[in-house]
Amino acid sequence: MKKTKTLLFVLLLITLASSSFAQSFGIKAGLNLSNMVMKDDDDTYSDDYKMLPGFHLGVVAEIPFSDIFSFEPGLLLSTKGFKFEESEEYLGETMESKLKMSLYYIDIPLNLKASFGSGDTKFYGTFGPYVGMGLSGKYKSEVTFMGETESEDEDVKWGSDEENDDLKRFDFGVSVGAGFQFGSIAVGAGYAIGLANVSPYTENGSSIKNNVLSVSVGYMFGGK
Repeated sequence: MKKTKTLLFVLLLITLASSSFAQSFGIKAGLNLSNMVMKDDDDTYSDDYKMLPGFHLGVVAEIPFSDIFSFEPGLLLSTKGFKFEESEEYLGETMESKLKMSLYYIDIPLNLKASFGSGDTKFYGTFGPYVGMGLSGKYKSEVTFMGETESEDEDVKWGSDEENDDLKRFDFGVSVGAGFQFGSIAVGAGYAIGLANVSPYTENGSSIKNNVLSVSVGYMFGGK
């Protein structure tokens, strides 16, 4: 836990330092549609997982180094996870099962941004790495059978102990995005591909990775 707090503090300092040199900074928020890829050497177990709706919220900065290119770091509270629903016949009755894993992360995207256009309307594209740290999470399961419903909530256990923990806290990956900027308002979409194996259990090639599709609206203060 001490190492986690230290890393978060360092990443926050980097982001704030970048913001202090930026010609523009702003706020950003929007919709997340997250999923997870779970597999091992034998099979992929997440083929039937569905995207979990969530959100992201935070701040971004823009540091231009040419008329087209700029560096865009950010600090975002972002949800991740997945949901799963299944129906099957058992003893002549339908049994419905639902499972949802809701996760909260602090993510720091470090994007290269290219902007094209003139005047107040520009098209932009972004690409770069991100690092993230898991803050909290919860499993929620629900089974309905013969008119009876049983549900259970359980907190996600973070750590690297393969016997007792569910997920590792540290996450990283790459993201790509595009959008339009109308004056101070930016509207865009992006996709973050997790590269870190967040599974504490790694035997037989076991891995869990985060993927997030996002749609954002931002407002920038200042400018070129």
